[in-house]
Amino acid sequence: MNASPQYCPPLDPDFVPASLWNHAYRSLADDFKDGRKVTFTISRPDGQAWKLTTRLLPEKPGFTLQSKLYAERLVKFLLWAWGGNRILVDGAPDILARLKTIYSPKGERAFDYDFMGKTCFGEPMSFEEGTLPDCSQVNGAENPARKMDGYRIGFDLGGSDRKCAALINGEVVFSEEIKWDPYFQADPNYHLEGIRDSLQRAAAHLPRVDAIGGSAAGIYINSEPRVASLFRGISKKDFNRSIRSLFRQLQKEWDGVPFVVANDGDVTALAGSMSLNDNSVLGLSMGTSEAVGYVDPQGRVIGWLNELAFAPIDYREGAPADEWSGDLGCGAQYFSQQAVGRLLPASGIEAGEALPLPEKLELVQDKMKAGDERAAAIYESIGIYLGYGLAHYADFYDFKHLLLLGRVSSGEGGRIILERAQTVLDNEFPELASKIKLGTPDEKMKRHGQAIAAASLPAL
Repeated sequence: MNASPQYCPPLDPDFVPASLWNHAYRSLADDFKDGRKVTFTISRPDGQAWKLTTRLLPEKPGFTLQSKLYAERLVKFLLWAWGGNRILVDGAPDILARLKTIYSPKGERAFDYDFMGKTCFGEPMSFEEGTLPDCSQVNGAENPARKMDGYRIGFDLGGSDRKCAALINGEVVFSEEIKWDPYFQADPNYHLEGIRDSLQRAAAHLPRVDAIGGSAAGIYINSEPRVASLFRGISKKDFNRSIRSLFRQLQKEWDGVPFVVANDGDVTALAGSMSLNDNSVLGLSMGTSEAVGYVDPQGRVIGWLNELAFAPIDYREGAPADEWSGDLGCGAQYFSQQAVGRLLPASGIEAGEALPLPEKLELVQDKMKAGDERAAAIYESIGIYLGYGLAHYADFYDFKHLLLLGRVSSGEGGRIILERAQTVLDNEFPELASKIKLGTPDEKMKRHGQAIAAASLPAL
């Protein structure tokens, strides 16, 4: 198979784009009459499920390693994009057996086995043969979103501040940003009282409250926090006892009005969709890590995890390892401050190893302002990653707008990232390039977009 890219990141020439590797594998599988049609289904305990049908090479010794890599990387991507703990495989018993071994308490993906099972969905991960009859990629929890009627509150919980807005039929009548320090607070009441205070401040500007919508970083299932950096200082016992029910408790305090909390990536994508007045939006923020959100062609936030920081985009042996899960070639190492820090030594720009990532980014940004070609090479590399990464994401997400955010994408460096990504799309994936428009948020979205979008989540 030929998966050699036309464009190599100048500071990382060994990069093997998942998009090209997968396309080459599927093309080869299509050439065999005895190639296999296989369906992978990802399901959750509440019955939500999504499936993907693909082609595998024939079950022959010469193809074993290629098919194992393709199937395992595919399932890994689906787990972190869609989210679920029950995996069904139809059409490839040999692949099912390998996945059971890989995703097990002592397997290569023991981290994913535990995280997607007990941590996220409260049940062990399981692998089964078969499929589900009434299942498609878009039949998940359909959030109506964009509801602006009535008296609403929207809030956004960040690591350094919490934002809150009051809206009357879509018009912002109050907006406030309050500093707080939630990351290492051990007392759950700190978070409860802070959010409660912001809601009360917003409610003071409304005759009544009809609905409340919120945005926060982390994994939220049915508005319940499962994993979130905002609560990293909370013990596991207190998290399960107090934080998981946090928003249900607040909902009760507000007389049970519709109350929805979603991942901030999804709400960012929704804000972008509202700003663009169009659907099919993928929002990608290059910050401390990679954050992604999605609004589908029907304008829905459909409940996927979209944690693409931990989904693979590079298939080379010895790809950069994610410090959390230990897996190789995952998005956080390519679309975040971690990517900048990783590429710094190859650029020749001197920076102390102990220098924190934000300061390393500032150093690169300063060099970029001074016209340093070494800094430009870092941004060019990330832009090439992005071009091939978007082609990979397009195999799973139906989007026509890419909204790029985050500190890494700011300034002249951000322009280079978008420019190089566009070049990759234009020349490697011309059909995709004609469909997808790359852009950044406008000023209105930056000021109020997140809170307005969050307020629109609940239906009255």
